[in-house]
Amino acid sequence: MIKAILIFNNHGKPRLTKFYQYYAEDMQQQIIRETFLLVSKRDENVCNFLEGGSLIGGADFKLIYRHYATLFFVFCVDSSESELGILDLIQVFVETLDKCFENVCELDLIFHVDKVQNLLGELVMGGLALETNMAEILLRYEEQEKLERQEAGLSSAPSRAVSAVKELNIQQRIKDIKLPELPSIGSLKF
Repeated sequence: MIKAILIFNNHGKPRLTKFYQYYAEDMQQQIIRETFLLVSKRDENVCNFLEGGSLIGGADFKLIYRHYATLFFVFCVDSSESELGILDLIQVFVETLDKCFENVCELDLIFHVDKVQNLLGELVMGGLALETNMAEILLRYEEQEKLERQEAGLSSAPSRAVSAVKELNIQQRIKDIKLPELPSIGSLKF
């Protein structure tokens, strides 16, 4: 089972974190720091698997990672997961991001975190890999994008209604209403 998915840059700044087991916020920050220290100090030519840090579960868990340009993609998994299967999952995730954002970079993860979370949700849910077929993931992503564009059209309806009311120029129309002459209060007898 996947315990956590962490993406951070070369300086240890988290760009995406997803924990599939509850940890308090301060513990999550410590796990991210420890994982970054473990992964970043390794040479490029060594294996992409290592024993999990003491905070994430120690020897019972593995850190499986890939380093692309300025980003580390780290999956924290238990011993039942296949290392090569998880490496393939990371590869599918990165390639899918690359197709969606046309040459993905760190800024895409920062400014489109909701879209990245949606893609990750198509790939992994509840710590289990759901889909590894990139074409299927992209199809679901495009369907979601289409729905969001349709909703954007609906959400702009209230603003179009407001502008239509403004065009009616209600204040001028109220001024133009001809009211009958009313008798003055002084001429009324009580």
